[in-house]
Amino acid sequence: MGARLSLNNHKSSTIKLSEVSQSDTCKRQRASSSFSNENLRLFPYLPDEISLQILARLPRIWHLNAKLVSRSWKVALTSGELYKLRKELGTTEEWLYILTKVDGDKLLWYALDPASRMWQRLPPMPKVVVEDETRRGLSGLRLWNMVASNIKIVDSVREWLGKRDAFDKIRCCGCSIGSVDGCLYVLGGFSRTVGLKSVWRYDPIVNCWSEVTPMSIARAYCKTGVLNNKLYVVGGVTRGRGGLTPLQSAEVFDPCTGMWSEVPSMPFSKAQMLPTAFLAELLKPIATGMTSYRGKLYVPQSLYCWPFFVDVGGEVYDPETNSWVEMPIGMGEGWPAKQAGSKLSVTVDGGLYSLDPSSSLDSPTIKMYDHQDDSWEIIEGDLPIFTDSESPYLLAGFHGKLHVITKATNHNIVVMQADRQNQLVYAASTSSPSLGKSLQEFSQVVARSPEHIWKVIASKSAGSTELVSCQVVDI
Repeated sequence: MGARLSLNNHKSSTIKLSEVSQSDTCKRQRASSSFSNENLRLFPYLPDEISLQILARLPRIWHLNAKLVSRSWKVALTSGELYKLRKELGTTEEWLYILTKVDGDKLLWYALDPASRMWQRLPPMPKVVVEDETRRGLSGLRLWNMVASNIKIVDSVREWLGKRDAFDKIRCCGCSIGSVDGCLYVLGGFSRTVGLKSVWRYDPIVNCWSEVTPMSIARAYCKTGVLNNKLYVVGGVTRGRGGLTPLQSAEVFDPCTGMWSEVPSMPFSKAQMLPTAFLAELLKPIATGMTSYRGKLYVPQSLYCWPFFVDVGGEVYDPETNSWVEMPIGMGEGWPAKQAGSKLSVTVDGGLYSLDPSSSLDSPTIKMYDHQDDSWEIIEGDLPIFTDSESPYLLAGFHGKLHVITKATNHNIVVMQADRQNQLVYAASTSSPSLGKSLQEFSQVVARSPEHIWKVIASKSAGSTELVSCQVVDI
């Protein structure tokens, strides 16, 4: 009996030990699972909702490094949810994206964070295989970089209208760029003799390029503008059987649906009023710019016949009526023209600004359009001449102020900001070591004259790099 009792006690002890062992195992599993869940969180012991609020306030300049912290951080920082939250919190940042050309035809994008004055280089454009529909013997052409090489429009017009055979020597040109809904877009252009419909998009969130829905027609040197969060494309030229033909057509891209829609073609009414058929054949109408202003798209136009061009005002697209009307006379006649009639403009804080290029005697000036008087007025403070005639000026608007980008004689890309209120304070602070020696020197020269309202906010060594274009993206 004792033996039985002893045996029973042993069994009871064994059962209890087994129960304890299973209980400890379950606890450890629960603890391990809990620890694993904590590791998957953005911040340990914090709900992800709160963690996202923290990450949404992190400056974009640190996002590349922050993605290396953990897999969960990388997922969060490359998700659309975080950037929607940034909009709600008002923590979005405007960055300046500058397209440059080096070594003849190699094109590079650079991004500037104006707050930290730090630069980042974008990944290169992907290689694309383009089918040549105009020549049966070619299966395709390799295109390195979709974006235009910086062939000045005057040279292109000369080749279009004067020497058609010279066009075959152009490797890649005529692409246009735009920005909408937090992304950069590169549209159309030519690859040798092939017109391109393709459209490429750069998404700063994932830091990569991707191809989107192509345009309905191949076009180069078209003009782009944004209205109601949609990207509009007008004009340009295409290559047909008879050579290059100016386009009057227009279309619009909706980034929400990823689809293109037709827009009524520009009437080019002034071109229809030419007195003879000879002039109508000789003078080619072309859009020379486009800007979004007061809820409409304004497109200045010119008539070309190399080496001459004639400004003929322009036309205005109203999205509410889905129609074109003639541009106000004062706006069209006074809109400053750059090379071969191309017109550079930007809208800043509701005002329309344009650059009047320098002559051999005068420095460049900025003009602002007065819609009430239908006239252009020169704003105070000429742009300083620190660039040769071959380097272009670019215009951009961000942080509610007008900016001019150019290349100085010391081979630096310089970003200047128009600022009346802070000019004297800035002039006194140009000795800050954080600006860099080259930026200090340039800033001191700009600040010598009290009449100047321009201050340098960023500078970058560029060497032989050429400026092509720029865009502002807010995310």
